Formats: sequence, C-alpha cells, structure tokens
Amino acid sequence: MEKTNEKIMVIDDEIHILHIISLKLRNAGYEVITAQDGQEALETIQVELPDLIITDYQMPYLSGLELCQRLKQIPSTRHIPAIMLTARGFDLDATDMQETGITTCINKPFGPRELLRIVKNTLSLEGATAC
Repeated sequence: MEKTNEKIMVIDDEIHILHIISLKLRNAGYEVITAQDGQEALETIQVELPDLIITDYQMPYLSGLELCQRLKQIPSTRHIPAIMLTARGFDLDATDMQETGITTCINKPFGPRELLRIVKNTLSLEGATAC
C-alpha cells in the first residue's frame, strides 16, 4: 500500500479496538500514534501534532469530548479535526461538534471500510480548506 505523509492519533482504552484501527490505518499507508486514555493523548498530541484524531468517547482520565475541548483551547492543536467513536449510540449536538473540532461520530461496532472512508474524506476536506 502506498504510504501517505498523514499522521493519525488513535485513542481508545479497549486495546483490541486500538489494535484493529491502527492496523487498518497502517495498512492504508497512514502513520499511526496511539494512546489508551485521554490524558496520555492530550500530552502526545501536543508533541506529535497529528493531522487527524480518532478518539473513543468513554475513556479514563479525560473523555473523548473533554480531550477535544482541551485541544481546541491550545493554539497549536485547535485546528486538528477529530472523529469520535462511541459505544452508546450517543450523538453529539452540532454545537458540541463545532466547538470541539469533531467532524463525525461513529457508533461501535463499525466496519473498517467505513472508518477508512471517513478518514479519507475528513483528511481531504481539511487539505482543501487549508489551501
């Protein structure tokens, strides 16, 4: 598979989900960084500055929503788009999504192809708006 220059941060406290998502993204050519809780992710994102964040909603220390809220307050990370994964059939309202940079919510379980399609669309939209 062709390697991209895009870096994606994946955050989930369920190690098997973290592994599957990471594997699929790497196989699609993305560079992948992982974390298992919101606090670890917050620290790593500020150093790595990924092009996209995929985060679980329910995690230890900081939820996915709290993580995105904090990242939006930091100048170097406020532009990074996020995809929110949730097991609760929970949808964020449009205001929460706009205020946190969350572009899409995906309910677990989800298909790898669906996730890759959303990742590609999100990254291409961000690239188009950055030009």
